[in-house]
Amino acid sequence: MTPWSQRSALGVHPAGAVGRRTPRWPLLCALMMLAVTVLPPVSAGASAPEPPASPVGAQLSWLLVAAGRVPLSESEIAAHFDGPFLAQVSTAQLNQALGAVGSGRMTLRSLSSVSQTSLVAVVSRGTVDLRVHLDVDPQGLISGLLLTPIVNVKSWAQVDRQLRSIAPGIGFLAARVGANGRCTTVHALSPGQPRPLGSMFKLFVLGALAEAIHARRISWNQKLTITPEIKVGGSGSLAQEPNGTRLSVQELATKMISLSDNTAADMLLALVGRSAVEAQVRRWSTHAALDTPFLSVAELFALKYGDYPRLANHYLSLGTSGRTAYLRSTIDKVTAAQEVASALPRDVNSIEWFASPDDLCRAFSGLFRLAAKPGLGAIGTVMSLNDGGIELSHAVWPTIWFKGGSEAGVLTLGYLARDSSGQRDVVIAMTENPNATLNEEADAVSLLGTIAGAFGLLHRS
Repeated sequence: MTPWSQRSALGVHPAGAVGRRTPRWPLLCALMMLAVTVLPPVSAGASAPEPPASPVGAQLSWLLVAAGRVPLSESEIAAHFDGPFLAQVSTAQLNQALGAVGSGRMTLRSLSSVSQTSLVAVVSRGTVDLRVHLDVDPQGLISGLLLTPIVNVKSWAQVDRQLRSIAPGIGFLAARVGANGRCTTVHALSPGQPRPLGSMFKLFVLGALAEAIHARRISWNQKLTITPEIKVGGSGSLAQEPNGTRLSVQELATKMISLSDNTAADMLLALVGRSAVEAQVRRWSTHAALDTPFLSVAELFALKYGDYPRLANHYLSLGTSGRTAYLRSTIDKVTAAQEVASALPRDVNSIEWFASPDDLCRAFSGLFRLAAKPGLGAIGTVMSLNDGGIELSHAVWPTIWFKGGSEAGVLTLGYLARDSSGQRDVVIAMTENPNATLNEEADAVSLLGTIAGAFGLLHRS
């Protein structure tokens, strides 16, 4: 589980989106997301407790009633949430998140882990049961809020129904990973079909980096410098760091995966080289031709948002060698100031990074095997720092790795979890709609619930 200090104010954004240089939740900003866990249904016969007589209890009392008035006004939200929370989460975003789980006011069902400044509550809201983690600051204002829909997935048929309700394009894989690293399918939907990845491309960059470190061409402690030319906006914070800031390769890898930092990704791609990442894609993917040339985030932004669609159309008209030359001669010269943001999907099936659920299982498994090599143990830390909000039981799955990605029309989530017996399972969910944006707040909640349920089914099988 991601430590609370590394969560955003309202949960964790699981996807680590790519998106545009002009941030717009939830595509780019690692601000918030509703985590999902798998718990038994709440007993209907349990007596309802009262909120405690404490600062955190007072805020819980307010939240129970206020949930029935969504959307809440800016003034009401400002009266109940502290400054650091509101610096990360806007009024619109908070209302979107509250609206994504159930409707109407909340009914308190049970309380646990209660102190003067924090508690965990189970509440009902319409037909949805939720677990609420609530923290308050010394002034009694809400400083942390995590809403967790309680999901009880009982069958693979239920998994399929939930997936098909999200988007017209669906790829899914629940697989067992053997001692030899091979993925054995337990349940799947179109597992061999390549789909757009969003920020999940960063798995291949990490793999190429690990190979270079293992070959002693690069070291984890090697320092890189942030320059104006390498900065790229979107998810992550390095684009706001002062020019000349120096970070180690391990720090950059950590930010690239756990915070999905786009600047970190482009810095590491430049360090290992495009050809090295393309070679890594060939090791793990049967669709490597779709990722040649392997785009940087800055290049993807320029193609989708710089003089669109002229640059994009010309790029797509070229062969592989022509595309590589065009990136160098034209696309790499497009500046952020020349790009115009769009909320609609653009070329998600032609200008993106691509892999199938089967490919991504090999990537997760491949990274796990690399992490066992001398000097590469940091991969485990990098991959497990952010659990993407899934909150699987660490007593059952002590190791949880996560990476996701999104842009307009794309949402992908992938996990590797090792249970207490040492069995490794991988679950990949990929959704796409090339013609319309996804309802990512609600869709991410549904995907997380589906994935958590799939892990439960795997564990019981």
